[in-house]
Amino acid sequence: MERNSSLWKNLIDEHPVCTIWKQEAEGAIYHLASILFVVGFMGGSGFFGLLYVFSLLGLGFLCSAIWAWVDVCAADIFSWNFILFVICFMRFVHIAYQVRSITFAREFQLLYSSLFQPLGTSLPDFRTIAMSSEVVTLEKEHCYAMQGKTSIDKLSLLVSGRIRVTVDGEFLHYIFPFQFLDSPEWDSLKPTEEGIFQVTLTAETDCRYVSWRRKKLYLLLAQHRYISRLFSVLIGSDIADKLYALNDRVYIGKRYHYDIRLPNFYQMSSPEMSRSTLTEHFQNSRRRCDK
Repeated sequence: MERNSSLWKNLIDEHPVCTIWKQEAEGAIYHLASILFVVGFMGGSGFFGLLYVFSLLGLGFLCSAIWAWVDVCAADIFSWNFILFVICFMRFVHIAYQVRSITFAREFQLLYSSLFQPLGTSLPDFRTIAMSSEVVTLEKEHCYAMQGKTSIDKLSLLVSGRIRVTVDGEFLHYIFPFQFLDSPEWDSLKPTEEGIFQVTLTAETDCRYVSWRRKKLYLLLAQHRYISRLFSVLIGSDIADKLYALNDRVYIGKRYHYDIRLPNFYQMSSPEMSRSTLTEHFQNSRRRCDK
């Protein structure tokens, strides 16, 4: 305790006090360095945020080193600022190399620029998403899924081409690029459940889509909270678009619409269930919602 108090006394009490302050301001280089430090510490997160921070901090330390060499003539101040400049420069080069080394196939580049980048998804996060998927080609008039036969074991996003959706041979709607092929089916099942498609998806043109295996995607979503929220937003928006398209075509009774791909419709749409039963159930559900 006495040793600590003695050290404090030497640093504070016995340290010479500035009695005469410099009247003139420091040179422009010193003030430029201070401005660069202030602006640099306002940088954001992510790869590009780090590039911003280290570039401005590096320039700030370089200006401080020049100021110490030219104006102050202090070797220790110059040495420390120059060392910090070198560290910032090395970090900048390393991060720039990491960003530069992230390359994708043409389909992933198109998918990122059109869908994920506008949502603020960083390249490293998108690389994690892309590494868990595969690009698949679907030839014209080939089926992605067949009604009552194909199991729901993946989630796919169309990159190019057009998919026709039908049920019992009746046309429902199209799926266009940057829309999910099977978002309602994905959302209707829990991770432990299994199911089959209630619609048929047929390629009207040669198509390319990105596909994630169901178990692998669930594992990815469990490990990365941001990616989980991102897919939740994308899938929810895609389902809403499909519901609007379907409800314009599917009618039961007067003035009422029913979405043929909703999970509760799967359970009700057995051959022995009459049309009037479906109408009654829908009207009862509507009255409960109105209450």
